[in-house]
Amino acid sequence: MEYSYVRELDEFFASQFADYVRIAAIEGYKMPDMLTVNADGNISRKDSKFMRIVYQDNWQEVLKNFKAGLADTEFTFNFCYPLFGERFKDRFRKLTFAKLLPEVLKKYGETPASLGGKLDLDPIVWKGIVQGKFYPEKNTVMAIALVVRMQAFDVNRLLAVCGQELKAESVRDVVFEYLLTQKIFNEDMRDRCLAEYKIDTIPLKREETGGASV
Repeated sequence: MEYSYVRELDEFFASQFADYVRIAAIEGYKMPDMLTVNADGNISRKDSKFMRIVYQDNWQEVLKNFKAGLADTEFTFNFCYPLFGERFKDRFRKLTFAKLLPEVLKKYGETPASLGGKLDLDPIVWKGIVQGKFYPEKNTVMAIALVVRMQAFDVNRLLAVCGQELKAESVRDVVFEYLLTQKIFNEDMRDRCLAEYKIDTIPLKREETGGASV
């Protein structure tokens, strides 16, 4: 069965994904002519965005071939250990993830304590993140955003204090951006979109999940 929101995800992905090395290697992809002749006769180069999948005449087929070879290779741990110097500096920083998180969650009727049980994270890891002993990786920020149905502004604030941002070269990031901007938070719809692009490293708690990941 074809779902309209998955079809819209495909269109969004084809227009936004910008890893041109991977794009150029897709079966059926035809490298566009990047040079153009201006009205004054001078030759100029088109913007690299014209290499994106959506500009292919048969972009649906090209995207299908790309998806057929996908595997989630963007695995990271869901947290990292800050160096001692970074933890010391955090004491004097106005904003850190641990300081900003409770403020942001309050807007969505959540607290760090109530949210912890809704993520597929070891409770010890989550406690360490909340206390600032660990730094969350992007996977964890994404899980938080999807669970509490967060607005893009707040997601970007949390990513920024972690020194992170969404990148158009990342399959995971582009799909997450689609879910975020289109407000697709329904679990079935969300999981179907993630599965469509073979994304399974975001620590979201699901009914069939037996253990916690770290």
